[in-house]
Amino acid sequence: MQTVLDLLITAAALLAVVGTIMPILPTHQWWIRAWDFPRLQIAIVGLIALVLSPLATPPLGWALGVPALLATLWQAVRIYPFSPFARTEMTLVSPNDSGSQVTLVSSNVEMPNERHGDVLRLIDDIDPDMLLLMEPNARWHAALKDRLAAYETVATEIRENYYGMIFCTRLKVHELDIVYLSHDDTPTLFAELETPAGQVFRVVGLHPRPPVPGNDTDDRDAEILFAARFAKKDDVPLIAVGDFNDAAWSSSSRTFKRVGEYLDPRVGRGMVASFDANRRWLRVPIDQLYVTKEVAVSEFRRGPHVGSDHFPLIARIDLDREAARRANGTPPKLPATERDEIDRIVDTYREALERSETD
Repeated sequence: MQTVLDLLITAAALLAVVGTIMPILPTHQWWIRAWDFPRLQIAIVGLIALVLSPLATPPLGWALGVPALLATLWQAVRIYPFSPFARTEMTLVSPNDSGSQVTLVSSNVEMPNERHGDVLRLIDDIDPDMLLLMEPNARWHAALKDRLAAYETVATEIRENYYGMIFCTRLKVHELDIVYLSHDDTPTLFAELETPAGQVFRVVGLHPRPPVPGNDTDDRDAEILFAARFAKKDDVPLIAVGDFNDAAWSSSSRTFKRVGEYLDPRVGRGMVASFDANRRWLRVPIDQLYVTKEVAVSEFRRGPHVGSDHFPLIARIDLDREAARRANGTPPKLPATERDEIDRIVDTYREALERSETD
């Protein structure tokens, strides 16, 4: 019995240590980057190993307890900003009807999901000013197109490979494009819109590929960095939203925030874990909403289960700059040396993409 207990504690401690070290490695290989996701689960495993370590045969208890403690603490530090105990970056502003506030729904509907009626009910219940749907194929488009026709502007990129995209809005549109920023054939939305009160802002909608067999993360990370840098071209407020296939606490997500000088309404309010909607023990915050400091948030929450493996995200955004000034903290500045290096990486990647398109 003691031998079995020793083996179980050893396995838990090793899993916690390996799962903590792997994401630190500077590589884009999918099987290493995948360890960025289950930080909460790894912390729980490490805590179990730590609590049980005194029951192990001496001196095995110390040999397992110390690394389990260090791994748990490391994971706790990365998770902490996404707990309700952390300080928020954004104070939620009060709802109003001044015309500066707009609603947004972002939902990965999951291509094989057949619960079209649940998504239609979500759209009817929220009636968002902006709607971003990811993974729609022809069947999804056929099921939703009558309801989507109520929007003045509908942009569609219908795909049968899990990377379709639909964006709808009733707001005034200055510019709207669905483009491709990576070699892996995944679309990105760029839009410039105007609120009823006349504030102009931009939206970037992202759905890069996840780290799974056959998909390393160099394309995903370059696409995310490109979109982040797009935010700082001028002083126009910007919202970045979508299924990033990247955990909010990962190094690439943290870099995205710093490059774009974004704020995250999730910080200090809990994980708002959007995936996996079907398995509670696997849940991770991979559907994101980031805004620049000129944008305030009135509401940010997870929507109902619509049959997908993702929960929708629902937000009410306020483009009143004075409201944002009062409600938002100041995002940290990216050091010039780090910004120059990121610019070099993005420019190199973009040049390689352009060459591949002309070949």
